[in-house]
Amino acid sequence: MSSKTEKAAPPVLGTLESALYADDLEVAKAFWQDVMGLNAFQYVPGRHAFFRISDDPRPQVLLVFRAKATREPPKPGAQLPVPPHGTRGHGHFCLAVAPEALDAWRAHLVESGIEIEADFQWPNGARSIYIRDPAGNSIELADAAIWT
Repeated sequence: MSSKTEKAAPPVLGTLESALYADDLEVAKAFWQDVMGLNAFQYVPGRHAFFRISDDPRPQVLLVFRAKATREPPKPGAQLPVPPHGTRGHGHFCLAVAPEALDAWRAHLVESGIEIEADFQWPNGARSIYIRDPAGNSIELADAAIWT
């Protein structure tokens, strides 16, 4: 967006929520809780599972939706008129992990029967481990230094 009277955007605080999509929410819930260790704080069968990632310094959550359920527009007069959303195909989600914990994460994933799709160091020396969740989404565990 460009105009002659362009103004600076107001500041943002950070990422509050990110969304992935899965057809089988029971399987997704089990993966994110049992393998990845996230707490499912809200679950509506057939619609969504919400997971707490962190509360420090602000809430960060992962939303896993069943796209078919969220593509429908809200009913007239809905208390929460969230616009329809959803996607087709696989998404990507990255969790920041302390660099010294990446070996433990790799061992945990292998022990849990999760295939490691890639494990490498970026040109700046930071490391990423890539796996797939049961819905086929690309999940990355990375040293946050990949962006420094």
